[in-house]
Amino acid sequence: MTATRLSPDLWIAAGFDALLEQGPAGLKAEPLARRLRTTKGSFYWHFKDVPAFHAAMLSQWERQALTDVETALSGDTTPAQKLRHLSQIATNGESLSGMSLEPAIRAWAHDNAAVAEAVARVDHLRLTQLNAELAENGLSNPELARILYAANLGMAELSRRDGSVNDGALGTLVDLILALYD
Repeated sequence: MTATRLSPDLWIAAGFDALLEQGPAGLKAEPLARRLRTTKGSFYWHFKDVPAFHAAMLSQWERQALTDVETALSGDTTPAQKLRHLSQIATNGESLSGMSLEPAIRAWAHDNAAVAEAVARVDHLRLTQLNAELAENGLSNPELARILYAANLGMAELSRRDGSVNDGALGTLVDLILALYD
């Protein structure tokens, strides 16, 4: 066992790794303690129980999703570039809401109401911002945001399976939409 005191953030990071490798079944105190080579007591030092740990994981994922949206919209870029960045949000890297974690979180949401609620909040945020950026580009059809977002989520799943980066493909979809409505 380890003599180093583990922080809540280390436990949460181990939880995300376990979710990616084992699915929700790996998100229990004992398997996580084994992963970190420590005791369950360390887990319960930081978290009241497993649901509290899950809530902390989801809170961190939601905060990162918000940060990713803010990052996509920041900088001196054109409305079309912002739309492009925002349309790639679930596939653009290895952040907590990056391409490998997004499908795992969504799979977890199928059997967990709290996770499904967190996913719904993130989806709402992202779709709202996509609609705003589409409007900034002179497009008001709300179906376009859903199409872009669905393509983004599907690309995240493809990336998880084949390791390909799909930013170019999503950028091409944005370009096609902008050209069609130009």
